Amino acid sequence: MRRVRDALFLAAAALIAAGTVRAETLAFALDPAHTRVHWETRHFGTSTQRGRFDRVEGSVRIDRSDRGERHGDVSISIATGSVSSGVPALDSVLRGSDFLAATAHPTAFFVASELRFDGERLAEVRGEFTLRGVSRPLALRTLNFGCRTDARLQREVCGGDFEGELKRSEFGSSLGLPFVSDRVRLVISVEGVRQ
Repeated sequence: MRRVRDALFLAAAALIAAGTVRAETLAFALDPAHTRVHWETRHFGTSTQRGRFDRVEGSVRIDRSDRGERHGDVSISIATGSVSSGVPALDSVLRGSDFLAATAHPTAFFVASELRFDGERLAEVRGEFTLRGVSRPLALRTLNFGCRTDARLQREVCGGDFEGELKRSEFGSSLGLPFVSDRVRLVISVEGVRQ
């Protein structure tokens, strides 16, 4: 009887193991030399003012299962004091308390755990953006995304461009409204090196 019970137990364990979905977690560290957050907003209803943040760090993890399912998370930190518009006087104003409040809030964050795929293609990343100590939902649409093997690093490198939009007034920045647009377009360009 014991042999039969043991045989049934082993058979059940083999069936469970065969049906188990194996997951592979791929971790990528963002390359600061190839990662930027760009912004743009309409200025007095005429031209578009553009700039970027020069200090960005972060990581991405993607879990792949044998069944083609995709899950993951993204974590990006942005040094608000690294804002650069190409106009030093404007950069000083942007770092001030009416806009980025870089002294009181030196870091902005984007954290996401919802990656949406269209087949194999990464289509959208949904998460939460924190600026000036205020957090709001933010969706980033994939403009392009690809991977390659870097010959110098001998590692996989993945990257792309993503865009989203926010209202700065929702983060406590309303100076200049409506002359300086409330809507801010973000374009995030990233490259991550597989760890």
